[in-house]
Amino acid sequence: MESWLKLSGAVGLDDLELADFPVTGRGVRALRRFKKGERILTIPRGVLWTVEHAFADPLLGPALRSARPPLSVEDTLATYILFIRSRESGYDGLRSHVAALPTSYSSSIFFSKDELEVCAGTSLYTITKQLDRSIDDDYRALVVGVLAQHRNLFPLDKFTIEDYKWALCTVWSRAMDFALPDGNSIRLLAPFADMLNHSSEVKPCHVYDVSSGNLSVLAGKDYEAGDQAFISYGPIPNSRLLRLYGFVVPDNPDDSYDLVLATHPNAPFFEQKHKLWVSAGLDSTCTIPLTLSDPLPKNVLQYLRIQRSDESDLAVIAFRQINATDEKISDSNEVEVLRFLIESFSHLLDSFGTQLEKLEEQLAEGVYSPGGNAWAAAHVSLGEQRVLKLARKRAEDLLSVVESGSGNVRGSLSALARCANCEKVPAQYMLCGRCKAVAYCGRTCQVAHYKEHKAICRATASKSGSGMK
Repeated sequence: MESWLKLSGAVGLDDLELADFPVTGRGVRALRRFKKGERILTIPRGVLWTVEHAFADPLLGPALRSARPPLSVEDTLATYILFIRSRESGYDGLRSHVAALPTSYSSSIFFSKDELEVCAGTSLYTITKQLDRSIDDDYRALVVGVLAQHRNLFPLDKFTIEDYKWALCTVWSRAMDFALPDGNSIRLLAPFADMLNHSSEVKPCHVYDVSSGNLSVLAGKDYEAGDQAFISYGPIPNSRLLRLYGFVVPDNPDDSYDLVLATHPNAPFFEQKHKLWVSAGLDSTCTIPLTLSDPLPKNVLQYLRIQRSDESDLAVIAFRQINATDEKISDSNEVEVLRFLIESFSHLLDSFGTQLEKLEEQLAEGVYSPGGNAWAAAHVSLGEQRVLKLARKRAEDLLSVVESGSGNVRGSLSALARCANCEKVPAQYMLCGRCKAVAYCGRTCQVAHYKEHKAICRATASKSGSGMK
């Protein structure tokens, strides 16, 4: 593959090599020192896997263009990859890249039933079940619409549903997406560059040059000779990492839970409420991520204050001409919102197959083989439950403030400063020195709480820019 890329105009391959690493497996090793921001690799336009190149192929292109309805970008690239893999001659360069790809993936669609059950209750569990059904449907449509119409190009023994799932995972885990100046976007696979592994310690450092069509990778940090070079996929929770890329990051500071809020159009005062949601940048159906650093975003409260408004609340909003999403409308409305959230979060937590405390105990005891599918699924469940527990705690604290009569739902530190470990309200408290986001009644409770708090602390500190390096 490297020889083909060099002949095609790739730059930087003399200073990099493919290598196996203890934790990440196959990756890219730097053969010399690089400074952060230095261009380390350029893959030219002519060797990139793109929809444009698939359609331009003299054999494959006409078959793809004949598809009705047209194939998605994902299915076009998957079919392109399988087409190249099925060829016994020609396409030597692209076939050398396919030969370097993994022969199997550990994405959640390949989990056994028992492995997937470990993360029952998570968004990953639900989405994986949905994917299993949609992949079957999409494959049947691909066979009927394209593959069976061109059997000379697509021998079905090389285009089975298992082959299709492998190709989809290749696209999911290796493709790069870029927004273009004209408002469109491009999805591509770049040979060799797709061997770079993810690290949250570097910023996104792969660049698409619109004028040349080349893909370049910059050093995301300083590297010494022998170091593994990385790119960043961005701040991604474990649920998405496992579904698309087949791995998780223990104590991932970017773990989140996608909370779906919806209101039926036949609900009372729907039109009036819909206008308020739109004015707040929301809609009648919203998916809002809850994160470790912000487990109860203000737009959740914004949405529910409007949803739970009765006629008198709506009159107050109109009279005051306030943005009902920024502050409470009334004590009764606020109490209803917060009680609904506490009840909903409790219900969601109860729906997890294995509860948080038990899961932490199982991971500590080595019940799940480190690095295995069940182990990865456990970390997804762990992350989402931690977020939901934080969200419920935040709602409980806010409800306590409202019911105490202070009326300040935003809460001051003194109003919400319960010890994060024993939950007592101390006369004097100490803040976590790194994230400044939680309080303790003393050093003993801080040490006892460290294991639970460390991932949240890292996330909060990174978001605020505070903390030690």
